[in-house]
Amino acid sequence: MIERLIDSVILIDHLNRVDRAKQFIIGLNPEETAISVITRAEILVGIEEDSEPLVKAFLDQYHLFPIDREIADLTAALRRKHGWRLPDAFQAALCLHHGLRFSTRNTKDFNPRKHSFVEIPYTL
Repeated sequence: MIERLIDSVILIDHLNRVDRAKQFIIGLNPEETAISVITRAEILVGIEEDSEPLVKAFLDQYHLFPIDREIADLTAALRRKHGWRLPDAFQAALCLHHGLRFSTRNTKDFNPRKHSFVEIPYTL
């Protein structure tokens, strides 16, 4: 069963060899962990072509949540309510719809005291 959605900032930290991110990622069970199509695209945009096959293989270990009409509608409502940027609102919508924790270090937009689905696994 999928338990959490990982934000791109966590995966970017991991790919940039940030030790706290690496330790967090290593501790996860990939079968209980997901990314969104938003995260996949954000990661792939920022890598060099020669590392693309390795990064895609890394991302492929996680369940991939797509965006459908229901998620798009919830995203719009969350964006209006919280003023989140569209990618952040998509992430939140996926978590809320699927009952997932959202692993991020973006405390500016996702204060875990305000949003119970948010977990901040480490800070820099």
